[in-house]
Amino acid sequence: MGPARSSLLLGLAALLVACGSPPGNQPGEGQGRGPEAKRMKVVTTFLPITLLTRAVAGECAEVRALVPPAVGPHDFQARPGDLLALQQARVLVKNGLGVESFLEPLIRAASTSRLQVIDSSQGVATLKDRSGTPAPHDGDHHDDHGHHHGGVNPHIWLDPLRAAQQVETIRAGLAAADPGCAEGYGRRAIATTAQLQQLHRALALKLKPYQGRAFVAFHAVAPYFAERYGLKAVALVDVPEINPTPADLQRVAGVVKANGIRALLREPQAEGRSFQALAEDLGLSISTFDPLETGSEEASQDPATYFETMDRNGANLVKAFGGSEGRSDAGTR
Repeated sequence: MGPARSSLLLGLAALLVACGSPPGNQPGEGQGRGPEAKRMKVVTTFLPITLLTRAVAGECAEVRALVPPAVGPHDFQARPGDLLALQQARVLVKNGLGVESFLEPLIRAASTSRLQVIDSSQGVATLKDRSGTPAPHDGDHHDDHGHHHGGVNPHIWLDPLRAAQQVETIRAGLAAADPGCAEGYGRRAIATTAQLQQLHRALALKLKPYQGRAFVAFHAVAPYFAERYGLKAVALVDVPEINPTPADLQRVAGVVKANGIRALLREPQAEGRSFQALAEDLGLSISTFDPLETGSEEASQDPATYFETMDRNGANLVKAFGGSEGRSDAGTR
C-alpha cells in the first residue's frame, strides 16, 4: 500500500473519529438488536480465516469478514466502512505470514487501542515458497512480487492438521477476549478439531496410493497439502501475476511425463491462459485445486465450506493422477 493510500486511510480514520459512529446499523456489519447486539464483534480477514473463526465463534460472537468473499487477499482495497468495522471490533483474526499485506496500515489508520489481534499462524511450522523446506516463523516481510510472504508460503490452512492448530489459537484468543463465552468457544473448537482430524484421515487414505508422486498447480498454493500427504506440489509460477517462461513450461512438461499426470490443477478464479495452452499441448485436461482464497457470500457463512472444498480437492487430485473414487491407478505411469 503506497503513501497516498495510507494518507487516505488516515484521513478517513480522522473523519470517523471526529464525527463519531453513526447511529443504527452500518451496511454489511450484520449488527443485531437485543441480546444479539451484546455479542462480541469479531473481524476476520479473508475466506479460510472467516470459516475457521465462524466454526469456533458460533452464537457467541458476531463475525464480519474484512475482505469480501469474492475478493482474494492480494486484490483487496480498503473502504471507509472497513475502518469503522475495526474501530467497533473487539477482536481481529488473521492468517498471518504476510498474506494480509494490506492489514497493518489499515489497523494504524483505524487507531484503536482496544482491538485484540489474533495471528492464527502462531506456532505453526512453515515452509518456504519454492523449496518446501522448513522456514522460521519470523514475521511478515516483503517479497519481489508485491506480496509480503518473506519467502514463507502462507497457505497453512490447506493442511487440515495445521488448520487445527489455527483453530486452537483462535479459540484461545476469543476466550481471552470474551471469558463469559469461553466454554462455548472451547466446545466448538473441540468439535471442529475432530472434524479436521477426520478430514485428514479421509484424505490420507484417498491419497496414500499416490505417495511420492508430483502434481502440477498453476501457482504455489499447495505445498502444505502436498507435504502432509507425501506428495510433491510443482507450481508453474510462484504467484499468479507472473508470466511463465519457456523454461517454466519445459520444467512442468517434464514433471507431467515423469509422474503420469492426466490433468493440471488451477484455482477457480485463475485465468491461466498459458496454463490452458500447456494443457492442450500436452494433451491434458484442466481440473481444480481450490485454495479457498475466494468464494461466494453464501459459502462464506457456512464453516462446512472448508470441509467440502478440501474433500473435493482430494478427489480432483486423485483424478489428476489417473485414478477415480473407489479405484486406484497409482501403479500406472
